[in-house]
Amino acid sequence: MVILVCGGAGYIGSHNVRALLARGDTPVVLDNFLTGHRAAVPAGVRLYVGDMRDAPLLDAVFTEQPIDVVLHFAASSLVGESVEQPLKYFQNNIGGMMALLDAMVRHGTGKIVFSSTASVYGEPESVPISEDAALRPTNPYGESKLVMERMMHWVGQAYGIRSVVLRYFNVAGAWPDGSIGEDHRPESHLIPLILQVPLGKRSSITIFGNDYPTQDGTCIRDYLDVMDLVDAHLRAIEYLCSGGKSTSCNLGNGAGFSVLQMVEAARRVTGHNIPATIGPRRAGDPAQLVASAAKARAVLDWQAKAGIEEIIASAWRWHKAHPNGYDG
Repeated sequence: MVILVCGGAGYIGSHNVRALLARGDTPVVLDNFLTGHRAAVPAGVRLYVGDMRDAPLLDAVFTEQPIDVVLHFAASSLVGESVEQPLKYFQNNIGGMMALLDAMVRHGTGKIVFSSTASVYGEPESVPISEDAALRPTNPYGESKLVMERMMHWVGQAYGIRSVVLRYFNVAGAWPDGSIGEDHRPESHLIPLILQVPLGKRSSITIFGNDYPTQDGTCIRDYLDVMDLVDAHLRAIEYLCSGGKSTSCNLGNGAGFSVLQMVEAARRVTGHNIPATIGPRRAGDPAQLVASAAKARAVLDWQAKAGIEEIIASAWRWHKAHPNGYDG
């Protein structure tokens, strides 16, 4: 199959591109390289460079390539930045989805797998969080993703486009051989920040708050290996190609780990003493975010396999081999 991967030079998109190649599909990458990396795109993969809101560019992609399914990863995704620059997030994320769906309708492409987020739930009333929980985003990033989900629903109703919405929790890890991995600038994700300490890039890791109503007082999150995430996308493609109806699924381990537990696991994996300091709470950080992945098991026959130390170990292989990310 020919699969259009929007944002295929980014962290999650690039891992999906490699997995598609490995199983014999033909990925086509569309990326503007604002946050993605050209080095993450394998040689020989057809690459279109530009903004997804560029209608003529999308027409060229869909005219030149017989696209069977779209994987959509392209979005601005920093929560803090979204609060400071909400219009950027509405223009880029919602505007990009509008242009993409418009092109899919014009060119008769009827299947899409969408990279959504646990941020659509906002502050949860209970954990683990299931797909029927209230959708109440607390920041423009989550709001933009929710609007994109609703756009797919209504366009699907009108034109027959079928979609699988995958709501991620915390994704981490790297391709098993360490050849590609996580390189965000600025980095905001916990595991890469922790690993910057043994890499000598920071003297300690700051834990924001130790007075939450959790076992050790630090926030609890659900961590998912990027390769398990890739597996879910491949299964979503097969689900749609076998005639599956539009649906939404959470992706997570279904188990939570505190920030302190993550630091301790990184110490074990790296063999380094990783000093940790306690800082004030960050505004808007819920005490616990843990997924119920029961629906993904039932609908996609999927479940996460990698444990926390395995996730950190793959991330550590990548960061040791590429201490400056794709720059070396």
